[in-house]
Amino acid sequence: MLRLIAATCLSIFIFSNGLIAQTDNLKGWHLLDSTQDAFYGISLNKAYEYLQSKKKIPKTVIVAVLDSGVDTTHEDLKKNLWHNPKEIPGNGIDDDHNGYIDDVYGWNFLGGKDGKSIKKASDERARVYHKWKDQFLGKTIDTNQLNTIDKAHYQIWQKAAKAINFSQEEQMDILFIELTTKAMKRNDLILRKEMGMEEYTSDQLEKFEPITKAGKDAKIGYLTCIKMIGIDPDEKNTFTLNELSEYIEGKKESFESKEKAPHNFRAEIVKDDYDNFSDRFYGNNDVMGPGPMHGTHVSGIIAAQRNNSLGVDGVADQVQIMTLRVVPDGDEYDKDIALAIRYAVDHGAKVINMSFGKSFSPEKNWVDSAVKYAEQKDVLLVHASGNESENMDEKENFPSPWLLQWKTKAKNFITVGASSDIKINPSIAADFSNYGKENVDVFAPGVKIYSTLPGGNQYGNLQGTSMAAPVVAGLAALIRSYYPELTAIEVKQIIEQSVSKPDPTINCIKPGEKTEKINFASLCKTGGIVNASNAVKIANEFKLSSGNSKNSQSIKTTKTLK
Repeated sequence: MLRLIAATCLSIFIFSNGLIAQTDNLKGWHLLDSTQDAFYGISLNKAYEYLQSKKKIPKTVIVAVLDSGVDTTHEDLKKNLWHNPKEIPGNGIDDDHNGYIDDVYGWNFLGGKDGKSIKKASDERARVYHKWKDQFLGKTIDTNQLNTIDKAHYQIWQKAAKAINFSQEEQMDILFIELTTKAMKRNDLILRKEMGMEEYTSDQLEKFEPITKAGKDAKIGYLTCIKMIGIDPDEKNTFTLNELSEYIEGKKESFESKEKAPHNFRAEIVKDDYDNFSDRFYGNNDVMGPGPMHGTHVSGIIAAQRNNSLGVDGVADQVQIMTLRVVPDGDEYDKDIALAIRYAVDHGAKVINMSFGKSFSPEKNWVDSAVKYAEQKDVLLVHASGNESENMDEKENFPSPWLLQWKTKAKNFITVGASSDIKINPSIAADFSNYGKENVDVFAPGVKIYSTLPGGNQYGNLQGTSMAAPVVAGLAALIRSYYPELTAIEVKQIIEQSVSKPDPTINCIKPGEKTEKINFASLCKTGGIVNASNAVKIANEFKLSSGNSKNSQSIKTTKTLK
């Protein structure tokens, strides 16, 4: 998994005191309209106003969330969770004979039959390197003598062997973060005692006036570290320190991975025959898992109950979330992704959200076959582009729409970059977002996104392309709900054709750079940010002009954000 923390805690942009003060009232900014609200959101309210004027009656759409797990008890989600209609909860019987016992909310492909779950996994690079290390390391390989399969293994192993070498700069960066985190933890101990509370945000700390010199020094020290690293001021201290610690630990393990094979938690917990795709009835029904933060936040963006006076409104109003746990703290496994896509398709999902990614996919053929299966069954796949500020036209990121076996791109696959607002971020493009004129289709809001968090009734901000993808998945569900006659491919076309194109004079800094300006239009295929209001109008035109939903016309109604 391209770690959430890469965008949540370690973005390069720094919050100045003035900018922090402006971010107090940004909850739900991603849903707003540029003209009416002066935020570069997706104009969702206008979309619903239009649908109401057309007296459209929506149908419920199932969205499968392939992620780290979801808090099924959350007050703003529990009414919008998918329940397997053919499964009787808790009876220990596979009532619907699909091979998965008590799969009421979905399935945990990272679990064991004893109820345990994988929380942590290595990165795929290390798994690939050590899988074929004995076969290829230190040996003269004549690729002309290799069969097709061994040649493919050798090529991916060479790539992993090169990538597993870490630069001195990378090691110095993690040392800096580690020293900063240690300082934050020392200051945090003092602050919790002096404030008389275990959890606090940077905003709360700013308002707190310590009595002792130690408390004053701790306050200055903690806030300085927060601003140096670029932590959102709304994040709680416990979350920040935990994420930083996990990030550091993961990086250190990566640095050691060339000499030390990664620990195989899967063999201990899941106990499937991983190399045998036919061995597919593994896992358990614990869809929450040990780390549901990411998946709960993603699900809320799509489907938090609307207009219920609780913390946040989701994008779609007639939607059910199917939970498929496939993302550990580390890289996901191709087998789990392929099986989860197939499960989602077979159980009625019309949209699948995939807020994860990795640089290696040794069993890509399994995933490609699942993507093709989804295409044949009219299911739309929405994928986050990643958080490394990389050009996806030059760097691979998996899963991808390129289907090797068919030598073509899947038409039901949409890749999403993360946009921002200049009231939040110096640039309308998120600093961390991957981009690509050919391989990223659209951008959507992904900075300081307020949504559901685990704990039953918790909410908070996270950021990343992981947050941008569910904005698009929610929009796709909205379209498929009100215009169910439209196909997945048509919905993708509508989302792409309806983007809002930012005015070229609006500040856009190239992701990963500090000052280099770039035209936003060059960052993705459509050159724009998804717009729900435009999308539903185009969807209505598709319906009116085609009747049988087989229309392939291109209706251009993009607008410029001022």
